[in-house]
Formats: sequence, structure tokens, C-alpha cells
Amino acid sequence: MTTKYIFFTGGVVSSVGKGVTAAALGRTLKERGFNVAVQKLDPYINVDPGTMSPYQHGEVFVLDDGAETDLDLGHYERFIDIRASRVSNFTTGQVYAEVISKERRGDYLGGTIQVIPHITNEIKRRVGLVEKTTGADIVLVEIGGTVGDIESQPFLEALRQLRTEVGRENVLFVHVTWLPYIGATSELKTKPTQHSVAALRSMGISPNMIIARSDYPVDADLCEKIALFCDVDKTAVVPMVTSQYLYEIPLLIEKAGMPDLVLKQLGLEAKKKPDWREWEKLVANVKRPKPEVTVALVGKYVELHDAYMSVREALKHAALAAGVEVKIEWVHSADLEKDKNWEQVQKADAILVPGGFGSRGTEGKILAARYARENKIPYLGLCLGMQLMCVEFARHVLGHEDANSSEFDRSTASPVIDLMNDQRSIIDMGGTMRLGLYPCVLKPGTKAAAAYAVEKIDERHRHRWEFNNAYRAEFEKAGMVFSGLSPDGKLVEIAELKDHPYMVGSQFHPEFLSRPNRPHPLFVGLMKAAKEKKAGQA
Repeated sequence: MTTKYIFFTGGVVSSVGKGVTAAALGRTLKERGFNVAVQKLDPYINVDPGTMSPYQHGEVFVLDDGAETDLDLGHYERFIDIRASRVSNFTTGQVYAEVISKERRGDYLGGTIQVIPHITNEIKRRVGLVEKTTGADIVLVEIGGTVGDIESQPFLEALRQLRTEVGRENVLFVHVTWLPYIGATSELKTKPTQHSVAALRSMGISPNMIIARSDYPVDADLCEKIALFCDVDKTAVVPMVTSQYLYEIPLLIEKAGMPDLVLKQLGLEAKKKPDWREWEKLVANVKRPKPEVTVALVGKYVELHDAYMSVREALKHAALAAGVEVKIEWVHSADLEKDKNWEQVQKADAILVPGGFGSRGTEGKILAARYARENKIPYLGLCLGMQLMCVEFARHVLGHEDANSSEFDRSTASPVIDLMNDQRSIIDMGGTMRLGLYPCVLKPGTKAAAAYAVEKIDERHRHRWEFNNAYRAEFEKAGMVFSGLSPDGKLVEIAELKDHPYMVGSQFHPEFLSRPNRPHPLFVGLMKAAKEKKAGQA
């Protein structure tokens, strides 16, 4: 069949929910038997989010092939249950870098390089790569930012051109907009939506469907008003009220009739009847009252929860599997260094220390790891969280008082975490780490092996520093078990304490492969240990 394209634009405000809407619609289309692929177009000039501050961008979501991407790729993978690739996300920076590189080589034969056609052609080429690499029946493409942003204009122009090139019957524009609520008059307002659609139409694009996002119920009269002023069918205005439960959204989209309307407008018929029994069971489990366990998430970017989006979702997935409700206490690691907010850690049933870069707050993470080790509190360390767990062990068990990572102290006499040999000569920061999927062999009889219940795994990495093998024998003699190694035995992938209920650290990022209906084994292990700890205190 001819590949169909669904383009998602955003109106009124950013963070309106385009990514979740695209992901949820993708799930409903997959349930109807279609091969679905998703792509995010980011208008910023950075080449990728890899060098951006988490405070600016939220988490960096890493794919199998090592691409550092937008966090919306996490929504796509978790909802649709797919494995995306680097063609699924590109930026203005990548587009301009490619065009300028071609110009420097003389590929344009001395022509004047312009936004149209050179930049727009490169955008269209990259959009087309998704269909070529996946063979998808339907490609869902989210355009980052908000209509009216100057940086989004080349993307919108490129997609306007693409609509003509692939055939209007093969393209659907979905505009996701926000209806603000005016408290003084107790009413929702459609005027900002009208203006955002007018801005979109000024670019030559008329939306085929409008998703009216709101925190309050949207009545039929309001939908008719939007349809009238925005020139779309009444049935194509779909109200979408904010849900308390993230994974309920595909069911809400199904109930609203959106997937069938989409297929009708694209001239398609479902290949099979959707079966929502497993997903409905999942949502019912989310809503069911459960005993609560508390996890202290000790990080350095906790002011912005999106910086740990996948970690948060992985905890929720694992909690469902363990039959508990997880309450996350967001603890700033720098506060622990100042002897502040320790009650959040002390009251927790488990401690999780996620990844991060830079020395700020690392001593607080080490303090959290020490507290977990000495008090037998279930602990999971991710990437840097595993490395600092080893630093803490070296300092307070092995007696290396100045033990550290050479990332934070180049002069340390005990670099238990050290820079990888192939990283020593690298100058550029972007895209140069150990990135993507790597294999790991598990040691029988360990907590990691019990959690995975297989001998070999593949996990996603994002780091430069590794455990220093010069200390491996000393660590093992004192009770540290290296339960996961690279197939050649040279790289430590998982470390755990022998005499501890659950103190496990992974060099990789397990959160990236957790799914709501397939929670990650290491997170499930943490949740079960936390549940047992709380039960033991009852």
C-alpha cells in the first residue's frame, strides 16, 4: 500500500501534548493491524539534545543505534511498543549541517543556497527516510514547537510541499491546540485556537483535524464553534481532556472515535479489529488502589521532573508488576551535602540514583549510596548511580579515602571510575560517548541473573567513564559482585552487593527499554525489594 503520513502541529502553547497524542494514536492504529512508524522534527539549531542541559530540554532518550533524541521518542516507544532509530528524530542543526557540508563540497555547482528549495528539500528527504527504512504503512510526524514560531516555518513549508508530492489523499494534518480556561467567567476560550489555525493556514496548511486539549470538559457547542471558525468538519474536532492516567489516553482516543476518523480521511480500512483487553487490564490495574511504597530519587535535576521522564515511567511500570503504588520523593543531591532533606531519604523504602554529568551534587549521591548500603535499603544506581555506588564502596569499605571518578577529580590516587581508553583523545562533546545497544553476559546465581532470568542481555548506554578493572579483584574480595560483564569480560556492566537485600547498579540505562506491559527486570527487582522492606516494618 501507499505510505500515508499524519503530521502533528501544535497551537497556542508548547507542551500541549502532541507527542503523547501521536504516540497514543499510533497505538490505536497498530491495534488495527498497521505497521506504524513515528518521527519527531525539532526546530532547534543544536545538532541533537546530547549536549543540552536537562533543565533546557528534559531527558535525552537514547535509541538502539546510539542516537541521542528528544524525550518524545520515549513516549513513542512505550505506547506503540516499537524500537525507533536515528531517522526518527532530526533537528534544524542536522539539516543545516548537511546542506552546508554539501555546499562546501561543491555539490550545488555554485548555486545560491536558500531555505527554499535547499533546506526544505533536505527536510523532505529526511522525512522520507522513515518510510524507506521501516516500510511503514503509516508514518506519524510531530513538528516540535508551536505554529507561529519562526524556527518552525521551514518545517511547515517542507510538509506543505510534501503533501502535494505524495498526494493530498495520502496526508493528514492534525493540529493539537489548547483551550485556556478563564476563571473569572468560568469558561473555555476558543479564540487562541482560531488564531493558531489562522497562522497555520497563512503557511498554506489547513488542518484536517483539531485536537482540542483542555483541563476541563469541552461541550459540543464549543467543538462546533471551533469547526465553524477553523473550517474543519464537526466530527474532526476531537476534545481531549487531561487525564490523570497517562496510559489511559489510547483508550480515550479510541472512545472519541479518532482512529476510525483518521482512517476514513486517509481512505483506509482497518486490517483487523482492535483488541484492547490487555491495555484495559493495564489501565484498570493503574487505577486500582494498592499499598504505597516510597522511592527517594536522588538526582541533580529534580526541579524538572522531565529530566528523569523514563526513570519515572520505569518505576511506575515496575510498581504495577509488584502490586504497589510508587510515590517518588524528589531529592536534590546537593541538599544532602548540606545536611538538608535527609528525612525524605530516611523514610524511603528504596533509593534510586540516576545518571548525570558534572561534579555538582555527586557527593550527595555518594552519601545516599552509603546510607542505602549501611542501612540495607534497596538501591538501584543507573550509570553514574552505579559508578558512585562503587566510589562509596571504595572509600568506606576498602579504605581508599580519596577514591573518586577521574571525571570529577583528575588527580585522585584511586580512580575506581576512569575514562575509557578510546575516549581519551576525543575533543568534541556531542555524539562521542559510548552510545546505544551493547551486549552483557550475566553471572549465574546473582540478583541480576535472577531478575532477568536469561544469560545474555542487550541494553542501551550513554557514558564515557567505566569501572577501573585495576580494582576489580579488591572489590570482589570485599563483597562486591560484578554480575554483568561485556562478552569479552573487559567491561563491568552490572555491580551488586553480596550481603544486601538489593543494592544493584548498572552502567547502562535500563529505563529506556521499560514498557508499561513489560517492565524492566532491574526496576521490578527494586520494587519487590522495597515492598518486602515495607512489609517487614509493618
